[in-house]
Amino acid sequence: MNNMLHNRQIYSHIARHTSCFVTRQYSTSFSLSIRLLDHHIRGAIYAIYGFVRLGDEIVDTFIDHDRKAILEQFRQETFRALEYRVSMNPLLHNFQETVHKYDIDYDLIEAFFESMAMDLQTKQFERSNYTEYIYGSAEVVGLMCLKVFCKNSPESYQELEIHAKQLGAAFQKVNFLRDISQDTNELNRLYFPHFGNGLIDRAGLSRIVKEIESDFKDALLGIRKLPSNARFGVLLAYEYYQHLLEKLKTLSPESIQTTRIRVSNLMKFFLFLKTAVRFKLNII
Repeated sequence: MNNMLHNRQIYSHIARHTSCFVTRQYSTSFSLSIRLLDHHIRGAIYAIYGFVRLGDEIVDTFIDHDRKAILEQFRQETFRALEYRVSMNPLLHNFQETVHKYDIDYDLIEAFFESMAMDLQTKQFERSNYTEYIYGSAEVVGLMCLKVFCKNSPESYQELEIHAKQLGAAFQKVNFLRDISQDTNELNRLYFPHFGNGLIDRAGLSRIVKEIESDFKDALLGIRKLPSNARFGVLLAYEYYQHLLEKLKTLSPESIQTTRIRVSNLMKFFLFLKTAVRFKLNII
């Protein structure tokens, strides 16, 4: 019995490291932000990121496969892992442990799959399904993370819920704007309904930027109230995406359609120092 328990602990350890490895391979920026979280909650955020990364890869990368069938199989495997509390997919095993430990709502997971399915069906989003898509692809991720941050305080979760959704939405919209060239040219998708004729124009771009700035402004109110074990890491991610938005604002619609901007390692280091000072002096 002791040997069985030991082996299960080894497998859970491997699963946690798999989620961490996947996160670090796909996103150096988010990886750094997660490392600044308290070590007691760090692993749970890796688990959430690893899970949603799988869904993203299915709909965005494997275009020469039956993505609808693969996504449905992944959905079934996820809920089976949640039911049986085990999975031979290390990422799903780690995710199900996190869901149960932090009482993450299954409705959030289902909403995520619904948005991933929309990626396979919708080429140009309207305002109604644009809002629905952002909720399932981004806002629920913020809510999952908030469940981790506020594990022992349901009252804090309820107070910060709207701000977590706004931060997730802001991150997603910045990603849409940064990746608009790849989305339109390679995946034949246009997420923003602000461009009624499908053409990227300055007026629509201005409306998008104002919408994101409003999301960021409201999200910051929530970051200020986060538990101290999560505030530094979330603030760094906020600063990184704010910087991306500022760079995007300098580009013309034509440039945005042809260029994918990046943040240099030197700038990432500067943003880290800036965030560290703000956090230390409580200037948020």
